[in-house]
Amino acid sequence: MTRSSFDPRFEDLPRTLPIFPLTGVLLLPGGKLPLNIFEPRYLAMTRKALAGPRLIGMIQPRDPDAGGQQPEVQRVGCAGRITSFAETDDNRYLITLSGLCRFTIMGELPLDEGFRRVVPDWAPFRADLDPITTALDRPRLMGALRAFFADQPVRIDWQAIEQTADDRLIVSLAMLCPFEAEEKQILLEAPSPSERAKVMIALLESAATRGEGDARARH
Repeated sequence: MTRSSFDPRFEDLPRTLPIFPLTGVLLLPGGKLPLNIFEPRYLAMTRKALAGPRLIGMIQPRDPDAGGQQPEVQRVGCAGRITSFAETDDNRYLITLSGLCRFTIMGELPLDEGFRRVVPDWAPFRADLDPITTALDRPRLMGALRAFFADQPVRIDWQAIEQTADDRLIVSLAMLCPFEAEEKQILLEAPSPSERAKVMIALLESAATRGEGDARARH
């Protein structure tokens, strides 16, 4: 998977980053995440991002039920660059984030118009800016994927999946499959795309095994 010529160089990544905490939402380098922005604080965040480097950090809360303006968040998130943007007549922004580089949080700054900002450490994930290459046991993945979706009420275009390149397939599946929030965080923090592929297969196989067990228990 190649990178856009519009993506910043590693040395140009910003020293502060707005974050958008969302449970169960995963953004990975090379992925595309559409967002519907309507809360006043996140409208302000989007305006500020558009006026600057156009980067927003997606990150999951540690406790999805925690209240307050600044609940504790995971240590690792992924920054995405706004690559499409539209305004609606009912005062919303429709944006798409293109996953760029993961980060760890070194510290948090005061709120700015209600939205959160952090000091990111990009260094552990410098390789995220390189072209993505994935070593994948594709037959095993396809078997696990078919077993996983066997009892899911969704229609799958298997031909399209078969024709998708390995690196793009793993990114898309990781972001779209209905994994638990903790599992999505494990996928995010995988050291490399190839390790992420192994984690993906393990999660699919584990979920399929649990599903078979539940089916046996019902009979």
